[in-house]
Amino acid sequence: MGDKTKVQVSKLKPGRYIIIDDEPCRIVNITVSSPGKHGSAKARIEAVGIFDGKVRSIVKPTSAEVDVPIIDKKTAQVIAITPDTVQIMDMETYEMFEVPLDTGVAEEIRDQLKEGINVEYWETLGRIKIMRIKGEGE
Repeated sequence: MGDKTKVQVSKLKPGRYIIIDDEPCRIVNITVSSPGKHGSAKARIEAVGIFDGKVRSIVKPTSAEVDVPIIDKKTAQVIAITPDTVQIMDMETYEMFEVPLDTGVAEEIRDQLKEGINVEYWETLGRIKIMRIKGEGE
């Protein structure tokens, strides 16, 4: 679990994911500068942390390789909700997880969480985040 892979900067696109400062982030913008007289083209990558929501940016040559998180998207059922955490159970392995409400749950769905509903959660780099509520039959 928590795997990552390498991808060439020139292959990255907005909406994909990258690891910046050991934090998995969603790419929001890539700007490529034309190569200088002696250099190679550089890409400025702006991304938002999946877990902390912080904006980060890096500049890399387009030929460089960067770490990209491998994200497992899984289904779980909400078992219990406490003031600080959500307890979920994976629907395939029946493994239980305690997910912090502040960093482990997408802000837009926090108010909709109820015991007994199914959610989609992402696991990457040993961390979990509940991303969305799943409808019936999903």
